[in-house]
Amino acid sequence: MAPHANLDVAANGAVNGSAQTARAPLFTVNSPNVEYTETEIKSTYAYHTTDVTRSAEGKLIATPKAATYHFKVDRKVGKVGLMLVGWGGNNGSTVTAGIIANRRKLSWETKEGPRAANYYGSLVMSSTIKLGTDSKTGEEINIPFNDMLPMVHPNDLVIGGWDISSMNLADSMDRAQVLEPTLKQLVRKEMAEMKPLPSVYYPDFIAANQEDRADNVLEGSKASWAHVEKIQADIRNFKAENGLDKVIVMWTANTERYADILPGVNDTAENLVNSIKSGHTEVSPSTVFAVACILDNTPFINGSPQNTFVPGAIELAEKHNAFIGGDDFKSGQTKMKSALVDFLINAGIKLTSIASYNHLGNNDGKNLSSQKQFRVQGDFQV
Repeated sequence: MAPHANLDVAANGAVNGSAQTARAPLFTVNSPNVEYTETEIKSTYAYHTTDVTRSAEGKLIATPKAATYHFKVDRKVGKVGLMLVGWGGNNGSTVTAGIIANRRKLSWETKEGPRAANYYGSLVMSSTIKLGTDSKTGEEINIPFNDMLPMVHPNDLVIGGWDISSMNLADSMDRAQVLEPTLKQLVRKEMAEMKPLPSVYYPDFIAANQEDRADNVLEGSKASWAHVEKIQADIRNFKAENGLDKVIVMWTANTERYADILPGVNDTAENLVNSIKSGHTEVSPSTVFAVACILDNTPFINGSPQNTFVPGAIELAEKHNAFIGGDDFKSGQTKMKSALVDFLINAGIKLTSIASYNHLGNNDGKNLSSQKQFRVQGDFQV
């Protein structure tokens, strides 16, 4: 069960948790490859692998090699904000309600009996990891995963974001039809005060049947530099208004169609920037968000199976030493399904089809029902 934390809804609709409470580390590493300073943990890691070549006679030659990596982690977590693109969607509204429930240690009635908020489904919050073996007793020492490194607690996140729908989060939660009615009533007051910022909307990248939701959009139906600058301004305002040390942006919106990779358009960083400035129609909303975050030194995580990170976006991130990552959330049943498929194929069992119920991404079903969306290279769930 997550610890109790005070809840405050700021004037801009962001969800604020209590201030981050510093915790003493459970362990330190005694190694010449690890250095502790007042503000950072620095480490050096040698990754050993093997290069294999083939001689003219066809003989395999294995050559061990090592690549050295240097890691640096801030010891102070600070106050962290999470901005969701598609905040009013099924994922955004559900995770927001879940964090509120955990902050307030809520309990509610269901058909199966009483339930209490917890983070049991979270790999980071609920699992443990083996640290090592006690040198005296031989006992295995396991610690919580979230104590491996300084890490923000979900209850301490300040949540905000964008959505093409103007619905407040309480109405979005009703539309999603995920949560128990009794839980919804407990968090409704707070969530009704949360409203997403206007987002970019390029109809060519999502199905036309999403148009009925698009009543909270920025002017313009294709990429523009004004959109990049507005996203950056939103991030900076969110950070300042909530007194944040860091902001993370995460794409939880509709799955887009794949963008064509075109020479001179999105193949290099320079071409991608110029394409946004000229309003090229083959630049997706998620790529515009990624570019804005890269240039603003804000980590961007993509949670949908789409090619947000076109070659130009990757090159731009490398130039600015910015963090970008992700090609799909793929957790829960989707991840389990992927693992089972790999196991069955390796066992010589040929699969003909897979069907499952997509609990949180059910609006993707509507979005992907459009013919042009079949260009998306992701898994389809029904």
